[in-house]
Amino acid sequence: MKWLKVMTVAGLAASLLWQLPSRAAFAEDIKEVHTHVARQLSVEKKVLADDLPRFVFNSGRNFEYPDAVRGIYVTGHSAGGSRFNDLVNLIDSTELNAMVIDVKDDWGQITYKLPKDSPFAHLGQNYIHDPKEMLDVLEEKQIYPIARIVVFKDSTLPKTRPDLSFKDGKKIWVNGRGESFVNPFLKEVWDYNVDIAIEAAKLGFQEIQFDYVRFPEGFENRDTELKYGLGEYKDTKTDNVQKRVHAVTDFVAYAREKLAKYGVKVSVDIFGYTATLPEAPGIGQNFSKISENVDVISSMIYPSHWTSYFGIAKPDLEPYKLVREYAKLENAKLRELKNPPVSRPWIQDFTASYLGAGNYQVYGKEQVEAQIKALNDEGIKEYLLWNAGNKYSPNVNYIPDKK
Repeated sequence: MKWLKVMTVAGLAASLLWQLPSRAAFAEDIKEVHTHVARQLSVEKKVLADDLPRFVFNSGRNFEYPDAVRGIYVTGHSAGGSRFNDLVNLIDSTELNAMVIDVKDDWGQITYKLPKDSPFAHLGQNYIHDPKEMLDVLEEKQIYPIARIVVFKDSTLPKTRPDLSFKDGKKIWVNGRGESFVNPFLKEVWDYNVDIAIEAAKLGFQEIQFDYVRFPEGFENRDTELKYGLGEYKDTKTDNVQKRVHAVTDFVAYAREKLAKYGVKVSVDIFGYTATLPEAPGIGQNFSKISENVDVISSMIYPSHWTSYFGIAKPDLEPYKLVREYAKLENAKLRELKNPPVSRPWIQDFTASYLGAGNYQVYGKEQVEAQIKALNDEGIKEYLLWNAGNKYSPNVNYIPDKK
């Protein structure tokens, strides 16, 4: 019995004290006894702590992790509308098995109504009328549910908390598309997003996917012009580039730690070109450092989004070659890590007509399969399909080796 051991030590102390012959000896012996008792109590405390079960939240839902995640992107509108049934049927009738569903969308809104006493109640939209019912369907069909949370691109929070954003003079700074960002340097912004992620985990989502984990594009050209706080990074003796890298990486590590007791995996979306650089200086993304702090890394490697990388003049026209060359590079980078995450890239199932005649092609079954095969040929079995309107190509063979 553990308490008996401690009592025995205390008894030994009393016995020793009773027999002490002098003040000097008394002082030495009492010091020795105190040290011994403290050491024994420390050991017993550790044993007791190790025996106690660590708290892990249980949503009550039962999902099995698929053999390999093959998923599609689903907006809040699609998840809460008639298209949801069509997408469930698509997954049910193919080798697809997962949905990445907007929980906090590109404008910073939560896609379902929250209880009135929730601190985020004012953000809740009625896109997904009944998220529990939606998850019931996914659980019944064993469709792996991933909650997409857009982190630092947020046009909603700055309306009430402009101090958490970037200011251009007296106004909230917006990019060319009219979008605002919140400040990755501020821990209050971290907690805001992590708390929303926790709400999703409590609902039963099995994975939290953080998107826009970065500063605005081209931030290195305006970092000294805009007004914003540096939080705990103010006094760090590094340049602005490293401050941004540290802030983004630290957020990911912090979020994963906070979500650990909810039993969810953590994934991060990242620009594909980030893996080709030591780090992306403006946006603060370092592929290797982020990868060390997640369960899954999802590089966005749409062929249409590349310039003439890998010696490919028009990447959109050569999806197999582009994706395979990227996969080789990413595999090499991940092999350098002690505990590499699962690679699950985003691939293209949309037509990039904005590239102009001669620079794009219509994407369908052939082009999607080419990307999947390229990943498969480099040993990458997991992937996600992106189509902003959630309209996916028919008749695709989602497992290249399966006839």
